[in-house]
Amino acid sequence: MLTSKIMGGAGDLTEGKQADYKDNLYLAVNGAWQEKAEVPADKSSAGASMDLDLEIEKELMDDFQQLAENDTEVEGNEFLQAIKLYRLAKNTDFLKELHEKPILKDLQKIENLKSLADLNQQLAQFGKEDFILPTNVWVDADMKDTVHNAVYVDGIDLILPDNTYYASDNQSGKKLLAKYAEVANKLLVMIGYSEKLAKETVGKALTFDKSLVPIVKTSEEWAEYSKIYNPMSFEEFITKSQNLNLKELVVDQIGATPEKVIIVQPRFLKNLDQLVNDDTFENLKAWMLVRYLVTNSESLDEDFRQTVGEYKLALSGAKELQSRTKFAYHLAEDNFDEVIGIYYGKKYFGEKAKADVRNMVERMIDIYKQRLADNTWLSQATKDKAILKLNKIVIKVGYPDKIQEVFKQLKIDESESLYDNITRINRIVRQNELAKFSKPVDRTVWLMPGEMVNACYDPSRNDITFPAGILQAPFYSLKQTSSENFGGIGATFAHEISHAFDNDGAKFDEYGNMKNWWTKEDYAKFEKLTQQMIDQFNGIPFSGGKVNGKLVVSENIADVGGLRCAIEAAKMDKDYSAKEFFITWAKSWRFKATPEYNERLLATDVHAPQPLRANVMSQDLDEFYEAFDVKPGDGMWIDEDKRINIW
Repeated sequence: MLTSKIMGGAGDLTEGKQADYKDNLYLAVNGAWQEKAEVPADKSSAGASMDLDLEIEKELMDDFQQLAENDTEVEGNEFLQAIKLYRLAKNTDFLKELHEKPILKDLQKIENLKSLADLNQQLAQFGKEDFILPTNVWVDADMKDTVHNAVYVDGIDLILPDNTYYASDNQSGKKLLAKYAEVANKLLVMIGYSEKLAKETVGKALTFDKSLVPIVKTSEEWAEYSKIYNPMSFEEFITKSQNLNLKELVVDQIGATPEKVIIVQPRFLKNLDQLVNDDTFENLKAWMLVRYLVTNSESLDEDFRQTVGEYKLALSGAKELQSRTKFAYHLAEDNFDEVIGIYYGKKYFGEKAKADVRNMVERMIDIYKQRLADNTWLSQATKDKAILKLNKIVIKVGYPDKIQEVFKQLKIDESESLYDNITRINRIVRQNELAKFSKPVDRTVWLMPGEMVNACYDPSRNDITFPAGILQAPFYSLKQTSSENFGGIGATFAHEISHAFDNDGAKFDEYGNMKNWWTKEDYAKFEKLTQQMIDQFNGIPFSGGKVNGKLVVSENIADVGGLRCAIEAAKMDKDYSAKEFFITWAKSWRFKATPEYNERLLATDVHAPQPLRANVMSQDLDEFYEAFDVKPGDGMWIDEDKRINIW
């Protein structure tokens, strides 16, 4: 058990007990909870956001069960299809009769590949059908011309969550890879492979996976969003591989010849022929087959779900798999997320709350404009551009007004296998994505569904999204004081607005185009402040590991900017209380997780561990010291010249 007094208030907070506010804000607010809280057996974490997730999960699962028993009460055909998928996924007896049969036809397509030439002939078709390929394409807004869509050419991912898991001294990585191999072996035997052939196939797949480790992007590299933009003329691109037919990969999928493509992982493209050639073909083929089987096994029957679940439990640290009913609900939610989000938003949130929250967000934007106008380190030219960006920001609150057209194409046939229904959905969604190339960018699309407990900023659209799911206590409630609400949801609103000016968002203009709108001197000052933020978090111990300051810098910039803006808003109300503000802020970050999940977050998540967000951001605000009379020598004290103020 760690002591209550922690240097800088930023120690390892995975366990804890009551502390004084002066020594550790997070533990003062959450210590008693932290000692008693238990992670649900079928989850990998507990906390403020998870409590809301569980509440929403229960509400919607109750609704789903009632509607599945009497689907005449279901409003809208799209929602009816979600209910049908839920019902089919629960029909374990029917699915058990089919067992492995539904997936065999697609695995046979991979098994039939005899050479790289065979793969080249079917490369585009495999891409259209959502198979796992050694390189593939996706379509999204051109980051420098966001009115039009562009083709992005990407590499592939690793079996384990991040390159760091493959380090020679990473014992958990070795255990996870061994568990993956064990599970993949079992699955192959379940579809008819001999033990010997299964072992050989998995061995080849892991050999190919290992060859990717030094080539694919690390989580730290992925965190620099703007660096995925590497345009290349199509004429040059198709010469980059002697082994794969890159021309057909693109042209036959999008149905057009683009002038350029955007290379997401330049190092991957540079090494593509080294990874994929006649000598590596058998390993590649095994990798394609094993990855496809493991990814899609849950869609077969319960025996397959339980088997692949052994690896998922090892990865997450959860004690048990979700019940079949929960699995069925989440499968429907994953595939009909926007449909369910609109249903949830209308029933549990409503238009009145939507309008109230929008007013709060607009108020926060106005405060942000004032803070920019009062900023002392920006030139007027950069200030004007920043305020213009705020004026153009698009606010999305609660849930969308309409369902995307693609959901109208999704039909569930309960007389067919779950696997056939899911793969049909995936292929329709994939076709719709590829078809976007010939269409203008749709800026009405939401990045998050209404039932999600989260929020986001999209730099390429300059929009902010606040789903209905997060617009509840402890983040927001009419029963809370103004200061409590600003310490919760207000800080969340301002956090997302701040992303427009984090180290990534700052590179995009008011229309979401990647464009330098800063003066050279201002950007140099900004980079210096960014480095201070990296340094403030880098190396902080947490759950047996250490925080990577560079990985989490953009979210930290948004946190500290959001918190400053939110407390300015709170001060405008007569009942302002700094104590209430910071206590709610800390309460919103209460968090407890399995060691396995914490390890994955430290390696891959662009957010700092939640308890550290509660403490370190508060330490950067002078108001915190005044509220709790924090003095030099107290655990939460840091010297004034170490407190970071960007926005």
